[in-house]
Amino acid sequence: MRVLLVGAGGVGGAITRIAARRPFFEAMVVADYDPRRAEAAVAALGGDARFTAEQVDAGDEAAVARLLRWHRCDVLLNATDPRFVMPLFGAARAAGATYLDMAMSLSRPHAERPYTECGVKLGDEQFTQAADWEKEGLLALVGMGVEPGLSDVFARYAADELFDEIEEIGIRDGANLTVDGYDFAPSFSIWTTIEECLNPPVVYEKGKGWFTTEPFSEPEVFDFPEGIGPVECVNVEHEEVLLVPRWVDARRVTFKYGLGREFVETLKTLHLLGLDRTDPVTVPGPDGPVKVSPRDVVAACLPDPASLGERMHGKTCAGTWVKGVKDGAPREVYLYHVVDNQWSMAEYGSQAVVWQTAINPVVALELLATGAWSGAGVLGPEAFPARPFLDLLTDYGSPWGMREQ
Repeated sequence: MRVLLVGAGGVGGAITRIAARRPFFEAMVVADYDPRRAEAAVAALGGDARFTAEQVDAGDEAAVARLLRWHRCDVLLNATDPRFVMPLFGAARAAGATYLDMAMSLSRPHAERPYTECGVKLGDEQFTQAADWEKEGLLALVGMGVEPGLSDVFARYAADELFDEIEEIGIRDGANLTVDGYDFAPSFSIWTTIEECLNPPVVYEKGKGWFTTEPFSEPEVFDFPEGIGPVECVNVEHEEVLLVPRWVDARRVTFKYGLGREFVETLKTLHLLGLDRTDPVTVPGPDGPVKVSPRDVVAACLPDPASLGERMHGKTCAGTWVKGVKDGAPREVYLYHVVDNQWSMAEYGSQAVVWQTAINPVVALELLATGAWSGAGVLGPEAFPARPFLDLLTDYGSPWGMREQ
C-alpha cells in the first residue's frame, strides 16, 4: 500500500507517528500547502525511509491527482478540514485511488426552514457519486475518524452482536480537558468546531427521516466513564446521524456533544457578531483594503490545537450509547474509547483529541491493506464488519470499553 496523506497539521502529524510503528504499508507521502509542516512531520519520525514530504494545494484537484500518480499512491487519506473534501475526493477518483476522510462534504441549511428541514446534508455531494465509484470499482471510505468513525463502528458492533432491536443510537462525546494559561482554547480545529456547532443539528427518526433542530437543543447530562463524570451535552450537527441509518436499523439516531456552557456561550457570541461567517469581508490594511474571512481571523487568533498538548490535562471520551432489546429484555449500553492526554503526549507526543482522531484511519488503512475490509462505492464505517476493527484497535495499544447502563 502506498498512501498520500494530505494535511500535516495536528491530526496529520499524529497519523504519521502512529503509522510509523506499523509495517503494513510501503510508502506514505506527507503533503501540505505549507511545505515546512510536511517536512517537520517527516523529520519527527527519525529517518523512516517510507515517509517523504511534498507540497500541494488541497484545493487543486488536478495537482493532487498528479501527485497521486507521480508517487504511484493507491490511497488518498484526507487530513484537511472539510472545505477540501470535494477536490480531494475528486482527485482520488481521477487517479483511480481509494479515498479516506474523517469529515464529509459540507452541508447547507434549508433556505426557508433551517431549524425544521434539512437543506444539503453532510456528505450529500459525495453520496451523489456513489454509483459511479461502485461502477468503477473504487472505494471511498468516508467519515473514518473517531466521530464520525469509531463511533459508527460501535453502532455496527451493537447491531451485530449486542441487540436484536435498536430503539436509539446516540453518539455522546465529553471530556474533562483543561488547558493551562487559556480561558478559551479549543482542542480541535475551531473552523470545524464552528461549522458543526452553529449549523442546525440533524436528527434521524425512522418513518420521518432526517430533520433539523435549533443549535444546542435538547440538553441532557451524560455521565462519562473513567473519571470524566457528568457533562451537559447538546445536539450538534454531525456525520454519524447521516451515516448510521444507511446501514444500521435504528428507530432514532442523535449526536450530542459535551461542550460546556461557557463554550456554548462563546460560540453564540461569535455568531451574534458575525465572526462565524466564511464569506470574506473588507477591512483596512496597511496597503489598502483587504478581504478576509471572519472565521479564518478567529482561527488565526487562537492557539494551534496541536500545540496545546504540554498545557493540556485530563481525558477525552468518544462513544456510542445504544438502547434497545436483546433476547426479549430491555438493554442499554455505552461503547466508548477514552484517551488520557498525559499518556498520548508521553507515548506519541500528540495531544489526546488529535491522537484519538488519528488512530482510527490508520487502523482502517491496515484493514484495507490486509483485505479484512474491502468494498466499492461511497461507504461509511458501518458498511464493514466491526469486530476486526475493534480487535486491531486494541492491538494498537488503545483498548475500548463497554458499560451496561
